[in-house]
Amino acid sequence: MSTRWVTVDGLEMACLELGSPAGPLALCLHGFPDTAHTWRHLLPVLAEAGYHAVAPYMRGYAPSGIPADGCYQTGALADDAIAIHRALDADADAVLVGHDWGALAAYGAAGAAPERWRRVVAMSVPPLPASAAGFFTYAQLKRSFYVFLAQMDLADAVVAGDDFAFVRSLWADWSPGYDATADLAEVRRALSGEGRVAAALGYYRAMFDATRHRPDHEVAQRCATGVPPQPTLYLHGADDGCIGAELAGSVPDLLAPGSAAEVVASAGHFLHLQRPDLVNERIADFVAS
Repeated sequence: MSTRWVTVDGLEMACLELGSPAGPLALCLHGFPDTAHTWRHLLPVLAEAGYHAVAPYMRGYAPSGIPADGCYQTGALADDAIAIHRALDADADAVLVGHDWGALAAYGAAGAAPERWRRVVAMSVPPLPASAAGFFTYAQLKRSFYVFLAQMDLADAVVAGDDFAFVRSLWADWSPGYDATADLAEVRRALSGEGRVAAALGYYRAMFDATRHRPDHEVAQRCATGVPPQPTLYLHGADDGCIGAELAGSVPDLLAPGSAAEVVASAGHFLHLQRPDLVNERIADFVAS
């Protein structure tokens, strides 16, 4: 696996890369608090299937750059995906795979540039029309406390304190029983250094602060709150401690024809790491169909 650099709207983004560049692009987008390393099980599978498997470190996560304008709205993440597609000279056979914030970015990129993507895979964050009502239940608000903590100035110190103990606790709560040692080492590297924690929290701060938005990302922003027009595979861990699996209940009724949805048993938020063989099989079969 090699690292490739792509310039996106003046921002340098590092991407893990595997497979022939002549194959269709499979763009894999990570979430919080995570890195491109989260795709270490899936990238070889996609490359073996003939895809050019690429996983960027999302904006703000080292070694990718920190955007000078501090823009982290979901539309910006989606536009990054579209720009990477363009920079790699990918075609209409490309597929998107997104987890957590990467899922929202995938929804936005798929809707804003539908001609660029053949299929979409999303995990752990349902499309907004499926999850909006459930988000405001007591149980989900408890799980989502970190979203509101992120709005406070002290959140930067809380997240980074005691060698990222807060992040270790999130992973333990979100995917119970999973040994995240290797992943947490990568997260520490991605979030260490000036401005890195603020960048990761900027994704959440942009949810409530319109001054953090750029008008040129608004099309993708609107698409990120909807349902992809392409056939979409949606996967959610049954034991997800971040977003309850009950929020995914209506997803199958919303997705485009040719789509599929599954709640994966014995897996939490990071289901692609807890049950990589099953998840990889589902994804490989879906993008090949």
